[in-house]
Amino acid sequence: MKFIVITSPEFIPGEAFFIRRLFDCGLDILHLRKPGSSVTGCAQLLDALPAEVRRRIVTHDHFSLCGDYGLFGVHLNCRNPAVPSGLCPASVSASCHSVAEVRQRKTGCDYVFMSPVFDSISKRGYSAAYSDEALCRASSDGTIDSRVMALGGVSLGNIGALRRWGFGGAAFLGDVWRLSADEAAFTRHACELRCSLDENI
Repeated sequence: MKFIVITSPEFIPGEAFFIRRLFDCGLDILHLRKPGSSVTGCAQLLDALPAEVRRRIVTHDHFSLCGDYGLFGVHLNCRNPAVPSGLCPASVSASCHSVAEVRQRKTGCDYVFMSPVFDSISKRGYSAAYSDEALCRASSDGTIDSRVMALGGVSLGNIGALRRWGFGGAAFLGDVWRLSADEAAFTRHACELRCSLDENI
C-alpha cells in the first residue's frame, strides 16, 4: 500500500528535517498542503529540501511551483480545480468526498483521495462519511482500488481495515504531525506505518 503524508496546514519548526525523515522511513509521496500560505513561504520550504525529495512532492496550491522545483505533481481541490494550461505534471490527483465523486474523478487522475474514511484526527467534529457496508460495496464493485487512497482519521490501528476494503494506500496527516515535538517518536512511528502498510495479511 502507498504511504502518503500531507503536511500540516501551518508551517512548523524544523519541517524540512521531518519531511526528510519521513522519506528516510519509506514515504512514497508527500502532499504539500498549506492553504492560505504564500508562494514565497512554500518556496522557502522547498529550498530546504534536496532535489530527490522534491521529485516526490505533490502540491495543493501555487501550481507554478511544480515546474519551478521539479515536483512530482499537482493535487486538484476546491481552491485549484484544474491543471493550468501549459503545465504538464507527472502526476495529477484529486480530493473526493463521496463514492460517486471517486468514480467520476478516477478517470482523469492518476490517483484520488477518498475522505473522510474515519473520524478526523486533525479536524475536530469532522466525522467519517461512510459506513463499513458502503465501503465494502464500493470495494466489491471496483470503485475502491489501487488508485484510491484513504484519508481522514487514518492511523496505525486502522490500516488493516483499509486493506480489507481494498484501498491502494493511505494518506496521513494528524496521526503523523501530532508527534513532531518528539523526533525519536516521530521517526519510530513513521517507520511503523511503513511496515504496517507493507504487511501482506
